[in-house]
Amino acid sequence: MCAPDASAHDPSSSATSTLPSIEVTGKRQDNSSPANPVSSTSGSPDAPENEPVASASQKSVSGEEVNARPFSRPAEALEVVPGLMITQHSGEGKANQYFLRGFNLDHGTDLAISVDGMPVNMRTHGHGQGYADLNFLIPELIGSVNIKKGPYFADEGDFASVGAVHINLLDSIAKSTLSTSIGSFGYRRMLGITSTKAGDGTLLIAGEASTYNGPWDNPDKVRKLNSVVRYTQGTADNGFSLTGMAYSNSWNSTDQIPLRAITSGQIGLYGALDPTDGGRSNRFSISGQLRKTEAEGTTKLNFYVVRSSLDLYNNFTYFLNEAAPGFDPNAPLLGDQFHQRDSRVIGGLNASHTFNHTFAGLPMQTEVGIQNRYDSIRVGLSTTVQRQFVSGTRDDKVQEGSTGLFIQNTVYWTSWLRTIVGYRGDFYATNVDSLLTPANSGKATSSIGSPKASIVFGPFAKTEFFINAGEGFHSNDARGVTIKVSPTDPSEAVSPSPFLVKTRGAEVGIRTKIIPGLDSSLSLFMLDSASEILFVGDAGDTEPSRPSRRYGIEWTNHYQPTPWLTFDGDIAVTHARFRGTNPDQAAAYADLAGYPEAQIGNAPGNYIPGAPNMVASAGVSIGERTGWFGALRYRYFGPRPLTEDGAFVSPAAGLLNGQVGYRFENGWRVQLDAFNLTDSKSDQITYAYGSFLKTDALFAQCRSANPPPAAVCTTGIMDRVLHPVEPFALRLTVAGQF
Repeated sequence: MCAPDASAHDPSSSATSTLPSIEVTGKRQDNSSPANPVSSTSGSPDAPENEPVASASQKSVSGEEVNARPFSRPAEALEVVPGLMITQHSGEGKANQYFLRGFNLDHGTDLAISVDGMPVNMRTHGHGQGYADLNFLIPELIGSVNIKKGPYFADEGDFASVGAVHINLLDSIAKSTLSTSIGSFGYRRMLGITSTKAGDGTLLIAGEASTYNGPWDNPDKVRKLNSVVRYTQGTADNGFSLTGMAYSNSWNSTDQIPLRAITSGQIGLYGALDPTDGGRSNRFSISGQLRKTEAEGTTKLNFYVVRSSLDLYNNFTYFLNEAAPGFDPNAPLLGDQFHQRDSRVIGGLNASHTFNHTFAGLPMQTEVGIQNRYDSIRVGLSTTVQRQFVSGTRDDKVQEGSTGLFIQNTVYWTSWLRTIVGYRGDFYATNVDSLLTPANSGKATSSIGSPKASIVFGPFAKTEFFINAGEGFHSNDARGVTIKVSPTDPSEAVSPSPFLVKTRGAEVGIRTKIIPGLDSSLSLFMLDSASEILFVGDAGDTEPSRPSRRYGIEWTNHYQPTPWLTFDGDIAVTHARFRGTNPDQAAAYADLAGYPEAQIGNAPGNYIPGAPNMVASAGVSIGERTGWFGALRYRYFGPRPLTEDGAFVSPAAGLLNGQVGYRFENGWRVQLDAFNLTDSKSDQITYAYGSFLKTDALFAQCRSANPPPAAVCTTGIMDRVLHPVEPFALRLTVAGQF
């Protein structure tokens, strides 16, 4: 993951009024690179691999480096982001779970992800704010990944407080490629990619089909189809692209299960409590990008239209709802399964222009831009039994639009000092039509301003120093902004959430290439969030939380002593805590006194559930353009508090993956990937919350003629709830070039 040499962007070696060269050029990949079996070129109009970085944690990674790593699901390709951990707690068609800088980002909140200029994060989504499903991504088509962390960049808006990851696609490949893969637990995959000259440009076409059952007692039965058609013309400096994508998937889910169900022998480690959980997802999109570069500046324009849908069936609490006060104890046990549905059309248009100019003899750049997005959404929540409708909880039509304006100025004061100052203003508006509970309908608007500033010193002996500070934000679910009453009990008033939540961050760092072949960076960071209030898609209402603060350190290293050998190692340590007290939690703890199985985990505390305190990874890759190649990667996911008092803590998880293969001179390749080489039985992801199983003694008491207090029966039994790591698995790939 070699960063660009900052010295290449010195405005001058002495005082001058000449503007420094900062043009972006499409990075032409080495067609004989051993790292990526798909020889390619990437000239995307949004691929600033050669621009100077503004923070120690900012970087760009090539598609070759991404695909040189063994990974088992598409989203794991983003673990090239130092400190980012990606897991899954459900079926393979659902968005992954993201962890970065002490944040449990759920399915994407506060981590902005884009593909080919299109935002992946979904606002006001049926399963959670910022839902970012990357299952439509074909990793072999990645040209580059551009990484930013922290709220220091004026061109980054919603969901980007912790980080922003922009995936740029390939424009062409040297030869058509066809590959087939087979593996453990029913894994099958076919992939074809071809490109050809079409008029004055290049047409790239790719298609993927895959199936997977997984190690689960109830097979996942994943059935996934992917296709991409992309036309590009020109270069990264002066050119355009037009891309169409189509994706469809269906699957069963083995969701997280309580530890007591395993230890009692009720189910095995890979068992399911509700075998009818699962889902369906579809996504269709068209997007375009244009870039024009002249001596006076650069103009960028992109648009996108996305049509997506999701039907998701989950049961996380098993039989908790059937122990609630007022539930008929003689009624048949149906379980707590619910259906979340989301259907939407998204449209967006973004434009920016960078002016190259001088002021008082100082070379500088000023970028101004506008970003627009509109979502037309139909989103709902209902209770189900074996995927059959029982009753509706929420059914809403939501119109949500936003406009962001930004300006960012870079001044090259000397050959070793530059500053970047920016400001961003965002305006949001929504109209919520609540079909089942009209009282929750309404309109809302909100605006927020976000100043940014960075100072870069150097290079001194191939070393740069960075100071960054800024404000950012994330939006909340529009349904939580207009909510007035509980969707399950209209007589109960509910406080609405703020539309936009402010974040503040700062970072100091150093990046050096003083040792030949080694690119090393060290960052100290802090990030405050005014509130982590979220709309809870599983319940249909809002869940408030306190302000929070996270601070930590990241150390990232990439060492390439020879062209055929690469080492990398990253470690991130974070301290994450809520700020202030939680009186509601203290009251809940008191209400549960006398019932130890229910009260644990409800004492007051300042731990942030799910916040990782340490993540680390290390790897080695070997190989040349032909012959043997291989890779070995280890990732460590440290223990995490699961409740605010720290009574429940997840176990640490360490995974070792490997890859070995051979490339023939005629372009054919044989590759074997191995996952979980040590056959670890650790948790892939862990939670702690209350639930009821039919076999719980307390469940029977709650349904008896003399039940315990209502607080006990509505809380259930607190337990560690886990989704296990998949066991040792192999995948064999044979690919040919034609």
